[in-house]
Amino acid sequence: MWQDSSNRYAPSSSHSPYYAHSPQQNVPLQFYAPGPDQGQYYPGSRSSLEGNMGTQTSMASGNVAQSYGGNIQQPGGWWTAFGTGGFEGEPPLLEELGINFSHIRAKSMTVLNPLQDVDERIMDDADLAGPLLFFFLFGMLLLLSGKPQFGYIYGFGLLGSISIYTLLNLMSDKGIDVYRVVSVLGYCLLPMVGVGAVSVIVTLDGLVGYLLSLFSIIWCTFSASGIFVAVLRMSEQRLLVAYPVGLLYGCFALLSVFNVGAGGSGSGR
Repeated sequence: MWQDSSNRYAPSSSHSPYYAHSPQQNVPLQFYAPGPDQGQYYPGSRSSLEGNMGTQTSMASGNVAQSYGGNIQQPGGWWTAFGTGGFEGEPPLLEELGINFSHIRAKSMTVLNPLQDVDERIMDDADLAGPLLFFFLFGMLLLLSGKPQFGYIYGFGLLGSISIYTLLNLMSDKGIDVYRVVSVLGYCLLPMVGVGAVSVIVTLDGLVGYLLSLFSIIWCTFSASGIFVAVLRMSEQRLLVAYPVGLLYGCFALLSVFNVGAGGSGSGR
């Protein structure tokens, strides 16, 4: 009566009316049951939280499968905290600490060869890893020669860096920060480190030691003033820059030749 046979959405004559058959007992309900020739509705499912995910998609032309995966490093023991590895795309630990051995080598070679032309961009990547290493080596070598001068070394270095920083900013129009001043002075201490190594073998309180110390002062001063002049573009004022720098390295040479403070400790006994 109310059913229209021309309605394609109406049930056919072969079907029974609504609620004609009661559902079977003890049969689990299945809202979606894929056929044998059909894939799952969600083809890529993650069965566990291990960091791996894969998806497969089929194409009608060739049934090409594509998979996308990502791998997260599994947690290891306590020793992994001291490693340089990490997650994918993470920069190395030395790079995060600002330690670049290639840059340290290039700046050290510039100091050891002061006659070559200095690039004015050499201190664009200023660091303190090399200077701190050279200061520490200089102090250790003096300690091995019987001259514990760590306090004087860091004291002269701190006061000298502040003084050179003030003078350079008063003399130049471009200006320089204290970080680069400490970096230049620390790298140019490398010839003085060689004098400290010689003091371990032979005593420098003599004519040979005085000449060697004087040569190291000239070498350090020439290298440091050349870098400062190249960076600040003040080639006409190199002698004015070299004078206070030479006084600073002269203090380090005195520490390598004489045992400063030994007389006071001996009289106190």
